[in-house]
Amino acid sequence: MRLAGIFGGGVVALLALFLLSLYVGDAPIPPSDIFEALLMPQDDPYHHSIWDIRMPRAVIGLLAGAAFAVAGVLLQTITRNPLAAADTLGINAGAYFMVVLGTVAFPLQLHHSPFVFAAAGGALAALAAYLLGGGRAAAPVRLALSGIIVSMVLGSFTAALHILNPLQTRSLFLWGAGSLEQINWSGAEYAWPWVITGLLVAFLLGRQFDVLELDESTAQSLGQRGGWIRFAGVGLSVLLAAIVVSVAGPIGFIGLLAPHLVRMAGLRAHRLVIPASALWGAVLLIAADIIARMLRSEVGELPVGAVMAAVGAPWLIGLVLRKLKGITTGSAQPSVMVGGSAARMRFVPLALVLLVLLLTFILVSFTLGSTRIPLNELWGSLIGADSTSSYSILLNLRMPRILVAAVAGFALAVSGVLIQSAIRNPLADSWIIGAAPGAGLGALLLIVVWPQVPFGFLPVAAIAGAVTAASIVLLLAWRKSLQPSVLILLGIAVSAAASAGIQALLVRGSFSGNKALIWINGSTYARGWQDLLVIVCFIAVLLPVSWTLGRKFDVLAFSDESSTGLGLQVRRTRLLAMAAGVLLAAGAVSSVGTIGFVGLMAPHAARLLIGHRTRHLLILSGLLGAVLLVLADTIGRILLAPKEIPSGLMISLIGSPYFLFLMYRSMGRK
Repeated sequence: MRLAGIFGGGVVALLALFLLSLYVGDAPIPPSDIFEALLMPQDDPYHHSIWDIRMPRAVIGLLAGAAFAVAGVLLQTITRNPLAAADTLGINAGAYFMVVLGTVAFPLQLHHSPFVFAAAGGALAALAAYLLGGGRAAAPVRLALSGIIVSMVLGSFTAALHILNPLQTRSLFLWGAGSLEQINWSGAEYAWPWVITGLLVAFLLGRQFDVLELDESTAQSLGQRGGWIRFAGVGLSVLLAAIVVSVAGPIGFIGLLAPHLVRMAGLRAHRLVIPASALWGAVLLIAADIIARMLRSEVGELPVGAVMAAVGAPWLIGLVLRKLKGITTGSAQPSVMVGGSAARMRFVPLALVLLVLLLTFILVSFTLGSTRIPLNELWGSLIGADSTSSYSILLNLRMPRILVAAVAGFALAVSGVLIQSAIRNPLADSWIIGAAPGAGLGALLLIVVWPQVPFGFLPVAAIAGAVTAASIVLLLAWRKSLQPSVLILLGIAVSAAASAGIQALLVRGSFSGNKALIWINGSTYARGWQDLLVIVCFIAVLLPVSWTLGRKFDVLAFSDESSTGLGLQVRRTRLLAMAAGVLLAAGAVSSVGTIGFVGLMAPHAARLLIGHRTRHLLILSGLLGAVLLVLADTIGRILLAPKEIPSGLMISLIGSPYFLFLMYRSMGRK
């Protein structure tokens, strides 16, 4: 009865949704014409619309849903991680990046072999996330965080390609948000042999995948070697995800949602889980596509990826709140935050060196730009004694912009310290708990819904978005005593939903290359004294508070039981750290957009230098963050002058080698 319900119900639902998909569109086609077109096709406009546009779209939905779902099943089994999927391990982001790169640099080769580009990007992204997460010993939440970081890196590179090549990549916006839209059968004809073959091979290897759920000693006693089946499973996962990404774009949550629904129904054997997940993955995606077409906007339709995120994020939240047992961060031990082998240095001399370095960078940056100001003439330009034009440029354009970069970098880095202390995870920052994507969504909503509103209201909308997203995470996690693993998982879900909303708004507004897209990716361009004042006010209030509570935040590095034994009110202290971190990030994002990685890199580097003392980390991380963002702003201004590279993208370019270094260190510890 259970199998009949799962498979029989799935087939009935799939057939019903398939027919409904043929009905829903720009103009509904009468059911009688649909059945006539299916049974006795004729030279009729309705029949052509069904067979040439709507049928290929439904078939792509079926193939993509099945492929993403089975890829999720295999990845969850191989990594023994219930949070593993093509999107959470960065496979989708890697495939998307390589397709966009191919469009810009190798259009002819991409046209002939899009799958090769997508598969290469997906495989490299999965490998990076796997190694950064700790390899086979990776705990679920840490692996999910690693995938998010890899996706952030690749997403920044993809955005850079969009901004620097708006004409070549303009048509990829809707596809990049996930779209089943087809104009003929070419996509389905290209994808179906690969998908069907991958699904069949996965089904035939089902019993071998069952063995992977046993412990190593038991598997070896049964004569099984897990290495080759793991390799085959990863290869199949990348193949299935890459082929559908190359046709339909990156679509998330199906690889999480469908396998869990099937396993919740009681199936365990992979020869049942794989076909059932494929069936229900197709059901979910076709249903999401129907909803996307029914909710079309004035200029087009919602991306199906955004609809899946709207459905999947609440489901992931419910899963976290109901079934948290057995899901751990794998990084909540004190040693992870302390940084073990760090070479300790004295705080005051190091802080002075960083302060001098920051001032030097600021002064040098004052001299660089479209109008060069020689260093020996800088003081005269600052006081207006030498040249009126250089004085005006310095006072009204360059100086506020560079100072905004410095204080924003300081605020983002301090925010990273506080959030990492609260969550006890060195891979956490304002992105992980949803504050940065929430700020971006709030600002973009203002731009799209009220485009006539002055740009000065953007900071208010950004702060409101950041506080709202973080408040949702904190309120939902309050019942679980703000446990770090709960905060991380809820933050991932809220971030995914906010990011999907951003992508949908970008598609709807066709923002390729304009101020909204640049702001979303983080930019210090044309920032003024008012922006500087906003961030300084946040720092002036929140930094002293954080310094005062610094010793309490130190105790959060221990387990909750140990912290409570030391007399600390763990939940209250964690809430204070989170609140201060979120507000600092919101203040910075309100002025410079959603710049990532500063809150990850600066605390990491400072912790390596002086270990884990929150008060010292606040100052040193802040100075490092300021140096990083001033450097990114300066390089972005002069590298491709007169065209500018947004600071957020430059930070990602700077941050990627650093995380490769972290991956090397993680591999060395194994």
